[in-house]
Amino acid sequence: MKPATMEERTGLPKLELLRLMMLSREGDRREGILMRQGKGWFQVPGMGHEALAAVMYHLRPDDYIFPTYRDRALMLARGMTTREIALDFLARAGSSSEGRNMPAHYSSRALNVFSVATPTGAQCLPAAGAAWGIKMAGDDRVVLCNIGDAATRQGEFYEAVCFAIQEKLPIIFMVEDNQYGISTPTRNMLPMRLGVFDERWVMFVNGRDALEVYEKSGEAIRRARAGEGPTILWCEIDRLSSHTSADDHRIYRPAEEIEAMQQRDPIKLLAEHLISTGELTREQWERMQEEIVQEVDAIYQEVERVPLPDPAHVLDHLYGEPPAQYLPIPFEPEPEPTTMVAAINRTFHAMLETFPEVVMFGEDIEDPKGGVFGFTKGLSTRFPGRVVNSPLAEATIVGTAVGLAAMGYRPVFEIQFIDFITPGFHQLVSQIATLRWRSKGEWKCPLIIYSPYGAYLPAGGMWHSQSNDGWWAHTPGLRVAIPSTPEDVAGLFWSAVQDEDPSLILIPKHIFRVRRPVERYEPVPFGKAVVRREGKDVTVVAWGNTLELAEQAAEALAPQGISLEIIDPRTLVPFDWQTVEESLAKTGRLVVIHEDNRTCGFGQAIITEMTSVPERFNLLLSPPQLVARYDVHIPFCPELEYAVLPDLPRVLKAIQTVLE
Repeated sequence: MKPATMEERTGLPKLELLRLMMLSREGDRREGILMRQGKGWFQVPGMGHEALAAVMYHLRPDDYIFPTYRDRALMLARGMTTREIALDFLARAGSSSEGRNMPAHYSSRALNVFSVATPTGAQCLPAAGAAWGIKMAGDDRVVLCNIGDAATRQGEFYEAVCFAIQEKLPIIFMVEDNQYGISTPTRNMLPMRLGVFDERWVMFVNGRDALEVYEKSGEAIRRARAGEGPTILWCEIDRLSSHTSADDHRIYRPAEEIEAMQQRDPIKLLAEHLISTGELTREQWERMQEEIVQEVDAIYQEVERVPLPDPAHVLDHLYGEPPAQYLPIPFEPEPEPTTMVAAINRTFHAMLETFPEVVMFGEDIEDPKGGVFGFTKGLSTRFPGRVVNSPLAEATIVGTAVGLAAMGYRPVFEIQFIDFITPGFHQLVSQIATLRWRSKGEWKCPLIIYSPYGAYLPAGGMWHSQSNDGWWAHTPGLRVAIPSTPEDVAGLFWSAVQDEDPSLILIPKHIFRVRRPVERYEPVPFGKAVVRREGKDVTVVAWGNTLELAEQAAEALAPQGISLEIIDPRTLVPFDWQTVEESLAKTGRLVVIHEDNRTCGFGQAIITEMTSVPERFNLLLSPPQLVARYDVHIPFCPELEYAVLPDLPRVLKAIQTVLE
């Protein structure tokens, strides 16, 4: 009796899969030739990983994939073409990133393939966020997140797995275990080999065998669709090539090891199986290989003739366009003076009520605590399931926001103190800030990360008193706002939740409980400064906590007949250069105050902009002055804290200097 074919046993279209695997291999081979000819800049081959493409036959078009850079065969099975991959390799016009991202960094919004970022493991938390969004939507879509074995030692992988288990998310983590991290053998370093994970969540797979990949991945995907939570598919495979074109594995791998793994080549194993079952003849196999070589060669030759991207458009897609008109804020001013904290809370209530896609996540934000500063008081009671306590894990907070935003949600996520964001800094700068630009606008990340920031609140020490404005403003693709009044904090949040870009909103702790009268609440567009006090002698630019110093200086100098024009930028990115320039046309003198440390603080950027443009420089009657924190950390002792921060005597001295 003739043995059952793979297709009869599993439903796997074996000849199609074999052809895709060979197409992937030949693409890798062709790119290697182009590299040796000096026609490429960099290559990441996927040789040996091809059988993992079998998982694709269980996935639907509405499922999401967060690949890694050796997933060429898997991408072909998803529907990506060799030509599209060739455009990426040669960084040609029309490629998925328009020449911005590296080769093998796959991305396709149409295919629900999330854009790859180079830092290993960076995709795990966004993938968990996407799976969380699917669970909230209540359907049976799933997320596939692929990761190399060495990258499973990244902390974000553990955070993603923990969050997925905690929430029973519909996600499959496919670990591509080729036993090497570049030149370092990983066998004695990997969590599964160390017994770190409970094996209830793990399924071991011979990743060289396409049939086994298909069968076991099908079971994991079935479980995810049924609401049974995540699975780690631990797939043992071989990396049949060097790590990248910048590596030579013959230097560190014994020749006998390389020869042994060639005998386990997944393409060879599948082809031999099909020939043994009579589903493929050797003549057909040889003809298929010849046809694929000719096909791939023709594609790459055609793509070589495609022009490079136009440098004139390299700044495109860094930010999106704001809406033509913002919805009005749906509440009226209070009859009595109010605080920024109260205004934030009212705005959050209105946001959750108005925008069903808003989700809030952060440490201690649920009732009865309602956040350590009370920003979220009453929200989880009124909007259960949409205002959720996070684990004590800032990378999880920031990273899951990426996946949720990509799924169409509007994350409004809290970092308890901006000092604590450093575990999430990776996701903020590697994923959030780059996503729109690196995918030429196909993927976007509309979200809000907000946090209390700054000093002048005694005994915060160096881990509760930082501002670090220069860090945030230095990151292209991220918008940065620092409101200083109740109406501005409400207006900036209200605009940000309707915008298409990621916004970091920093709330100055020293003044956020100061009561101020509010005339009206209205959306505040990013990039529009406000003149807090009009004057004719000196322009003072200050924001956040330092506005108080500017006001004190104005009051102190008024009896001497010196009037200060105080400008509050409200947003650092984008910055309103025009308002400062118009003020300098009146005063001719500039003082900038910020509480970040002096070196590379944003105040230096303002002074540079005002002195490097001839039309602006010609307005100046004296050298601009910067008053900033000294280049030192903030001490715990209040007496020492105030000694390193900008204070009124230093501000007055700077003003006197520009008046001389």
